[in-house]
Amino acid sequence: MKQKLEEIRSQALAALSEVSDVRELEALKVEYLGKKGKLTQILKGMGKLSPEERPVVGQVANEIRLALEEGIQSVRERLNRELINQKLKSEVIDVTMPGTKKDLGRKHPLTNILDEIKDIFLGMGYEIAEGPEVETDYNNFEALNIPKHHPARDTQDTFYITENVLLRTHTSPVQIRHMKSHKPPIRIICPGRVYRSDAVDATHSPIFHQVEGLVVDKGVTMGDLIGTLQVFAKGIFGENTKIRLRPHHFPFTEPSAEVDVSCWGCNGTGCRICKGEGWVEILGAGMVHPNVLRECGIDPEIYSGFAFGLGIERITMGKYGIDDMRLLFENDMRFLKQF
Repeated sequence: MKQKLEEIRSQALAALSEVSDVRELEALKVEYLGKKGKLTQILKGMGKLSPEERPVVGQVANEIRLALEEGIQSVRERLNRELINQKLKSEVIDVTMPGTKKDLGRKHPLTNILDEIKDIFLGMGYEIAEGPEVETDYNNFEALNIPKHHPARDTQDTFYITENVLLRTHTSPVQIRHMKSHKPPIRIICPGRVYRSDAVDATHSPIFHQVEGLVVDKGVTMGDLIGTLQVFAKGIFGENTKIRLRPHHFPFTEPSAEVDVSCWGCNGTGCRICKGEGWVEILGAGMVHPNVLRECGIDPEIYSGFAFGLGIERITMGKYGIDDMRLLFENDMRFLKQF
């Protein structure tokens, strides 16, 4: 048995000298020192030895076990050092090399224009109001003087979720919610995404962005609306910008108007942008209809107000000379890096 133990020691130490990775080392440890290992199997036969032989063989077995454990630990440390050295060589950083340039993010052109619009109206004392994009039919239509079966609904191309729930077609429902929860004086703008079932082309998208404004107080007149829009137009397009109002019809305002600005491309002399007319239509506006005020619990005999709504995409395209709305939504970095 003593001779077998010495053979095991020789075999194990020889095998240890050839181990090249930790996996082989663990396998060797199990082979010789595991519960079913070679050393363990021989020691199970110690019961057949005489009382005089047992202490001698036991001492030899313990010496061999200790030698193997020390050998395994020594090899493990060597392998760990080799692994660390290998990593240090492969992961070395040359601090003299120039750094990798990272592209900095930029604001989207729609965000740029929206921020400009917000700054103009915040400077005039307006507050920003927001509301849900999934709306009720009541807030989106009925409270705005557009009852069911009203012909104005046909022009909206609405995405309905249920009979009475829809994706808002404008941000006007935010005005309704605000008038129902706040007493005059009210002075707000309502920016946000809106949805209409339009086919995608160079000038239309089923998703676009609006900013609508609302002022309600005692003695508000059409003159206040015109003055506000003049300040807005000059702030966005420049001090030489002029506006004009053309009579129009909206169910929720009376009187109503479409608002044009002098063309930013030719200063009103006529060009490709304005199709030779010198004017570009940018928004709709008017005095808040008494029915809308009354529906929101505001007495139209005491209070009056004006409202307006504009599309951010149209202003963005005009200001930056973009001729296809799809560019604003395609996330093409070559396009976006220009802003």
